Amino acid sequence: MYKCILQVFRSITNMTEIIFYHLTSITVNKALPKLLCKTLAARERAIVLLASAEKVQALDYHLWVYDERSWLPHGAQKYDNANLQPIWLTHRNENPNGARFLFIIERVEAFDLSSFKRVFDLFDGHNHKSIAAARLRWKLARDAGHVITYWRQKNNGSWLKIA
Repeated sequence: MYKCILQVFRSITNMTEIIFYHLTSITVNKALPKLLCKTLAARERAIVLLASAEKVQALDYHLWVYDERSWLPHGAQKYDNANLQPIWLTHRNENPNGARFLFIIERVEAFDLSSFKRVFDLFDGHNHKSIAAARLRWKLARDAGHVITYWRQKNNGSWLKIA
């Protein structure tokens, strides 16, 4: 599996920026909508890559109800017109909306990152498997020579740039 993932990281152009977010005081469900709002404000499209169809379904529901004062337009496989969706939720190796931003959530398997301008890798800092998988992805990205940054959440919720 290491060789497979390494091949994917080597295929990324040097223009792809990979940003790791080590979550410690809030969950992915709280951090992700904020980042997706910023993505839309920057007039970008996003793919949110999750580990399974069940995770896609759960996030789809969450994005509809997470804040009664806000709304994040998004779609998933059960919806039509994937190419029109500014945010696409998936567990597959696909980019049907032509997104340039990719959000990786709880995912270990390789994904072709070459078409993305920016990759956001969010992981649970309290889950040892998530941390180990993120370390592997960090090492692969570093070994492939890509621009990567690492942000760790402080106890007060603010962010500290580690690398």
